[in-house]
Amino acid sequence: MARFQLVGGGSVDVDIAYALNGGYAGRDTEQVQHHIDELAELGVPGPQRIPTLYPLAATLASQGTHVQVPHRQTSGEAEWALIVPTDAASADDYLLTAACDHTDRALEVHGVAWSKQSAPDFLGDVAWRWGDVKDAFDGFTLRAWVGPGAEEGGGDLIQDGTPAQLLPPDYWTEKLGDAGLLRPGTLLMSGTIPMIPGVNQFADAWRVELTDAAGHVSRVAYTVEVLPEPWE
Repeated sequence: MARFQLVGGGSVDVDIAYALNGGYAGRDTEQVQHHIDELAELGVPGPQRIPTLYPLAATLASQGTHVQVPHRQTSGEAEWALIVPTDAASADDYLLTAACDHTDRALEVHGVAWSKQSAPDFLGDVAWRWGDVKDAFDGFTLRAWVGPGAEEGGGDLIQDGTPAQLLPPDYWTEKLGDAGLLRPGTLLMSGTIPMIPGVNQFADAWRVELTDAAGHVSRVAYTVEVLPEPWE
């Protein structure tokens, strides 16, 4: 069960039943193609269509503060998440929160969908109703920090952008609604914005913040623990 404090007061509990991860979801299609070409040079297979959508196990949705991983080649991605609460009468009642899609980069070269299944989708603590912010959402900021102390407010800035760089929630509500995929308890992850070159993404802590113009913040913060080598 995920609990979100609502901007404006109150809270909402949502039992996440379905998880969908959007990918290659930038509004600038030329930039998206450039990113696909870069990944192809690293051995990451390109998608058959853009944007992509990866259905995941709902158990991967987490508001935890810690993840255990099998090796050091894993990292997060700053995103927003759209959530369909049980009491939603329309898309205006859907929730928007900060999110971080932790991904196994070594597994990614064998299949993006597999890599997405290997680690949690972390969700923020605060949410907005979509109907309250849809005219202002492009002006929110979306940022991520990594490294020692990132979970406590420190770290190095690795992503710095806005939701305007990504396909908007209305795009997804239309496409997923037509496909019958917006059932109560559905979580949609937005896809991510570019990383700042030269910052080590394979860090021991991540923090993502989605912030509105009034200074309200939805935050994800967690540490990363690498497990011992397997005995084989």
